[in-house]
Amino acid sequence: MEGIGIVGAGIAGLHLGLLLRQHDVPVTIYSDRTSEQLAGGRMLNSVAHHHATIERERALGVDHWAGEEYFYFGHHHYLGGPQPLRFPGFFQAPSRAIDYRIYLPTLLQDFVARGGEFEVRPVQAADVVLLSERHELVVIASGRGNMSAMFPRRADKSPYDSPQRKLCVGLYEGVAPSEPRGVTMSVAPGQGEMLEIPMYSAAGHVTALLFENVPGGDLEMLAEIGYDDDPAGFEKTILEKTREHHPSTFERIDPAKFRLTSPLDLLQGGVLPSVREDYARLPNGRYVVALGDAHVVVDPVVGQGANCASYSAGELGQAILEDPNFDERFCQKVADRRRNRVHATADWTNLMIRTPPPPHLLRLLVAMAQNQAVADEFTENFSWPDRQWDVLATPERVERHLVRHGVA
Repeated sequence: MEGIGIVGAGIAGLHLGLLLRQHDVPVTIYSDRTSEQLAGGRMLNSVAHHHATIERERALGVDHWAGEEYFYFGHHHYLGGPQPLRFPGFFQAPSRAIDYRIYLPTLLQDFVARGGEFEVRPVQAADVVLLSERHELVVIASGRGNMSAMFPRRADKSPYDSPQRKLCVGLYEGVAPSEPRGVTMSVAPGQGEMLEIPMYSAAGHVTALLFENVPGGDLEMLAEIGYDDDPAGFEKTILEKTREHHPSTFERIDPAKFRLTSPLDLLQGGVLPSVREDYARLPNGRYVVALGDAHVVVDPVVGQGANCASYSAGELGQAILEDPNFDERFCQKVADRRRNRVHATADWTNLMIRTPPPPHLLRLLVAMAQNQAVADEFTENFSWPDRQWDVLATPERVERHLVRHGVA
């Protein structure tokens, strides 16, 4: 048997592979794309890594973007309405956003340099049995194609049967950074949200604008309008909708310099949030474990997908090192040790995209505008989604949280 096989070269597969290679465990990562294809393709996402994930990267020896120029230090909130609210929230340690077309090839190079095997070939669900006979354990860390269907969807943690937001995210020049540098989280009541994220890409330090648009609302069309046939018209529409619905970002845009950095720096569509079972038993009696997008898919509204995948990879990696008996008992232990954080991530994210928003979420947001400690704790908990869900799980928990902070 040839060690651990990992299907998928995203953050989950790479963080797991790098951790195992630190302990000389043989690992093969399978991907349907070469490093060059990853680097030269369409924008993959607009994810940011919060400091719990950055600490994990440091432990893995892949902290390649440690300079202050890559960091941001908190969130700037804008809640629209008749009486708009503006307020900041700050991290205890900074976050950063690196274009995954830079990030993933760099970590893949690290993985190979440390003795990891990398095979470029498509893997379908029908191929997994053969892989399981080659490796001691197969981990499915990709939801592409039919891979995630190997793991039944959990209805109790997957409340939606369609995407709750129509997404449009691109990289832009001409947006002055907020001060201090941070992510702007703008809410347009009834229309959706926008995240303005300082990001490092091939074009340098640019701005990602992620529009999270409520289906049927005024902004839904941003997920559908084309760029290639009319770039100027596309950019004009983005400007107009930002001015109308997200003014705290628009006021820092120079219209004369505003432009999409490249036709490939744009993603449009939707995400169906899903939580799937942690593992599956194959026809030959062996087990496969779900990781990353094969396990959990969350809407990007609070930027938790990659951070959750990294955490989950770390927990799985530690379980492999502690108990390399890859039977159902092993799989159950993996499920137990990552359940609280992973499920809290999904529950919190699903709450944030509920339409209309629940009153206790609005209660917390208004309190954040009145009390800096409440705002800072909410912001810091982007690294600790289980703590965030400890606050937000019920209206009673929100009220007790606010009482502890002296909010009447």
